[in-house]
Amino acid sequence: MDKVINGKNISVTEEGFMTDFSQWDKAIGDAIAAENNITLTPRHWEVLDYIQTEYKNEVPLSIRKIGKSGVVDIKEFYALFPVAPLKTATKIAGIPKPVSCI
Repeated sequence: MDKVINGKNISVTEEGFMTDFSQWDKAIGDAIAAENNITLTPRHWEVLDYIQTEYKNEVPLSIRKIGKSGVVDIKEFYALFPVAPLKTATKIAGIPKPVSCI
């Protein structure tokens, strides 16, 4: 299904996760963050860059893995993305919902 995000037609799942990462850009990330009541800071972008790199390297993501990444600890991850942190962060990063998310 398609959803208009930042003036572009973006392919998303029923839950709003992008299905084509090549459609993602930082403006799309900002727009998705705003939908989730998050204003992205440089710290958010560091975490999102890490998540995207892991996705591109086909590394499965989990909150525990992110907490051990050295990029962000679990407490800060929850502070940056207060509601459903992994789900919200991956949605903003433009990648599919991680298998570890229900």
